Amino acid sequence: MSRASQRIVPQHVAIIMDGNGRWANARGLPRTFGHRKGVETVRETVKAAREAGVGFLTLFAFSSENWRRPEAEVNELFGLLKAFIRRDLADLHQASVRIRIIGDKVNLREDIRSLLLEAEERTAENRGMTLVIAFNYGSRDEIARAAARLAREVQAGRLDPCDIDAQKINDSLDTAGIPDPDLVIRTSGEERLSNFLLWQSAYAELMFVPDFWPDFTAAVFDMVLERYAARDRRFGGLSNKVVAVGS
Repeated sequence: MSRASQRIVPQHVAIIMDGNGRWANARGLPRTFGHRKGVETVRETVKAAREAGVGFLTLFAFSSENWRRPEAEVNELFGLLKAFIRRDLADLHQASVRIRIIGDKVNLREDIRSLLLEAEERTAENRGMTLVIAFNYGSRDEIARAAARLAREVQAGRLDPCDIDAQKINDSLDTAGIPDPDLVIRTSGEERLSNFLLWQSAYAELMFVPDFWPDFTAAVFDMVLERYAARDRRFGGLSNKVVAVGS
């Protein structure tokens, strides 16, 4: 048995895919080239995650704050998402990958919304890795929508306010039914969560890598998984690792 097969693998990995534009700028290319190269990295990372035994992979594809970008760039991102789903959905389905979409779908263009729903419905019965795409997603917005959902239940008399606890909130989030991330990765050297899975990442291990997203290879991913396996996750308790006397 290889060392890789023996190491601890996170059940759920979430990635903030950052640095497409800066990758392109560093090469004197338009930002759109960085986004296109980033889609290739998505394909490679999904494959690497499946081969590593990761059960859930969440990718931050488009944040609710990304609407502030120039319209042309937003349209490019939408076009790349559509191209990715149309090109890769059949292969993902054949590999038994289940697709889940999180984020606010209400204000999306109908063509985007219908395509995302189609991807979810077509792969709903798959039992392989779950690929979670965070699109038009912001964690504060998600929590606010969950709170409003619970408030409506209280107003309708179906829920006692005293019964609202952490589990009720968790079950009202977009990620209901998905385990919390064990590992959150951000590329490009930035060291912040940027409104991504704030509730769910309470006990996640955080890894910040200097590589721009288009340079995030399978080898870099494997290195991050190796670093994760060496972490001592205590969840507020004592270490499970043997500590030498006097240390």
